Amino acid sequence: MSSLPRPRASGRPLVMGVVNVTPDSFSDGGRWFDTAAAVAHGQELLEQGADILDVGGESTRPGAKRPDEDEELRRVVPVVRELAAAGACVSVDTMRASVAEAAVEAGAAVINDVSGALADAAMPSVAVQAGAAFVAMHWRGHSVDMQQRTVYADIVADVVAELTTSVETLLDAGVAREKLVVDPGFGFAKTGEQNWELLSRMGEFDVLGLPVLWGTSRKTFLGRVGRSLALVTEDGAVQPAERDAATAATSLLAAQHGAWGVRVHDVPSTLAALDVAVAAGQIGVLGRSSSRGSARSLA
Repeated sequence: MSSLPRPRASGRPLVMGVVNVTPDSFSDGGRWFDTAAAVAHGQELLEQGADILDVGGESTRPGAKRPDEDEELRRVVPVVRELAAAGACVSVDTMRASVAEAAVEAGAAVINDVSGALADAAMPSVAVQAGAAFVAMHWRGHSVDMQQRTVYADIVADVVAELTTSVETLLDAGVAREKLVVDPGFGFAKTGEQNWELLSRMGEFDVLGLPVLWGTSRKTFLGRVGRSLALVTEDGAVQPAERDAATAATSLLAAQHGAWGVRVHDVPSTLAALDVAVAAGQIGVLGRSSSRGSARSLA
């Protein structure tokens, strides 16, 4: 049984470092697809100050095709096992109940389901039995066609209403309220303009008063700001790896709105932005550098 990791005493949100064990990630192009490379990357993120490591074996970029269940298990479980054995607080990024169950058995403390338990009917029961903390994201469909589902009457109200329904399903199944976190799902079935509106209306995002994980890291809409001719791709956007400064800015905005956590690819840039805000008295009292250990000790 795993308690929900708690934000730092300094007032800053937890920093969740991304470990993509995929050959087709939009952000890193499969650099960590090999098990040893993924484990080494996770250890590097920990050394840089990550509180949680989010290990995923399925790319959820728009248009991506799903790996089969056996392949996802092959990618994820060994990485989770090694990182958890090394003392990391590990989150498994999966929509499959079987993968979540195997990952928790291997040491994962958090299930991060981008479908909010909608993609697999068995997920709520697995979450209950596993006793892990659970992140439920707003979701309208799989990556292959999710960008065809971007019609909203009011982006914030609709996302809150739909995510509330997902959370209520989890609660009805027996998932403990104190183990739940919600995520508005930036980039999932949302246009660039809708992502910006979600960001600008952070203060209105409230799903049953639950903690919030913000995941804007390197998203396409951030590639439209801070552009330099030396960095833009053919479509006029900054390349994903060059979006970390913009990501850090959104992490700071999230912190100022009381975020539980921020999910990022580049840990140092976000930590630097958050430490500046803490030092300036904007999000709490500056904590000691030694406080940047694994979130497992906070559980």
